[in-house]
Amino acid sequence: MQTNFTLAQLADPDVATSEKILRTCVHCGFCTATCPTYLLLGDELDSPRGRIYLIKDMLEGDKPANEEVTTHIDRCLSCLACMTTCPSGVDYMHLVDHARARIHETYHRPLLDRMTRALLAAVLPYPGRFRVALIGAWFVRPFASVFKRIPGLSKVAPMLTLAPATLPPRTNADRPGVFRPEGERKGRVVVLRGCAQSVLDPGINDAAIRLLTRQGVEVVLAEGEGCCGALVHHMGRAEESHVQVRRNVDAWTRVIEDGGLDAIIVTTSGCGTTVKDYGFILRNDPAYADKAAAVSALAKDVTEYLDLIGLGEPTEASGLTVAYHAACSLQHGQQVTAAPKALLAKAGFVIREPAESHICCGSAGTYNLMQPEIAGQLRDRKVGHIEATAPQLVAAGNIGCITQIGSGTDLPVVHTVELLDWAYGGPRPEKLAGLR
Repeated sequence: MQTNFTLAQLADPDVATSEKILRTCVHCGFCTATCPTYLLLGDELDSPRGRIYLIKDMLEGDKPANEEVTTHIDRCLSCLACMTTCPSGVDYMHLVDHARARIHETYHRPLLDRMTRALLAAVLPYPGRFRVALIGAWFVRPFASVFKRIPGLSKVAPMLTLAPATLPPRTNADRPGVFRPEGERKGRVVVLRGCAQSVLDPGINDAAIRLLTRQGVEVVLAEGEGCCGALVHHMGRAEESHVQVRRNVDAWTRVIEDGGLDAIIVTTSGCGTTVKDYGFILRNDPAYADKAAAVSALAKDVTEYLDLIGLGEPTEASGLTVAYHAACSLQHGQQVTAAPKALLAKAGFVIREPAESHICCGSAGTYNLMQPEIAGQLRDRKVGHIEATAPQLVAAGNIGCITQIGSGTDLPVVHTVELLDWAYGGPRPEKLAGLR
């Protein structure tokens, strides 16, 4: 794609990076075949290629974002299926991230939209606040159908619908600490505690810690760590996300300096994609660029690391039939595709792969809260394909997907690592209590 940026514009490192990305696009349109919003809406501007044109026009003309640009960028899930499909290697992820930051800086959103986004940014990354918010949602949840009919409050309804009926108790995986390995120490890792997942399902990290320590791996939950920054990063709130990223880089660097690390393990693939991108996010920060790059190099999805160290033979081969849902952030964002399925198959599960496994379920961080209509259509489409495989349960590697898919099916939906923990000597996941 030909561009016409001035030298003054290219002096901005973010613009210079986006200009290079724009130049790699050859207008081929392969991306449209795998873009969820284009498949549903059929609008060129709701495809990656169409959004690239809008972003180019905005950046090249040095214009503030307008309603049209904002509408179509907001509809992007950042599922990154387009990047897997693109034959030219267009780095769409960083281009759309830049566009979102530009929108946040230059577009004046309607009041309710601003308030909703500010509320999500102030609550979701903080487990204590999120827990209180979910408790409050229980009291308002019976009125969800009323909110759907009130202009301006329609987005409150899906927030209430997705709120769980109960919250699991806090566990040891919810606070800093060190978990010693069983037997000889063969490795040392940090496990990201996370924010939303630590409230919605702390059992996921519990399972990861049990499994890792049984494999001889020491697990550290770092002091001073917090949200990975993904939630506000994808809202375009760059400064807020950079504060959260720097805090984690500092926390993990202290652990590295204290005794070394083999990996930084992430059990939520959406967070994993962002942590692996820390080096890029802080590339222009002289005080953090090298440290952030070192952290990114250590980041691994939990299945990626387990596949690397090997798990041996399972102690409990259930033979249950599992529909494996490939989270977009794992298959497209991190290009981790084979390891989760191979681990589950070796652990004794029968794996079924649904049709359109490359298409998003509609979760996408806060997308199912901000764009509930599109997210609902994608969820129903995904659930239909999953149920068509006649599984006994669903496995996924991202808490957002687990919540989203679980809201549309009666099948139990569990994290991949919970099944692996069970197969290798851990407890049976509570959600599977009724299965035989």
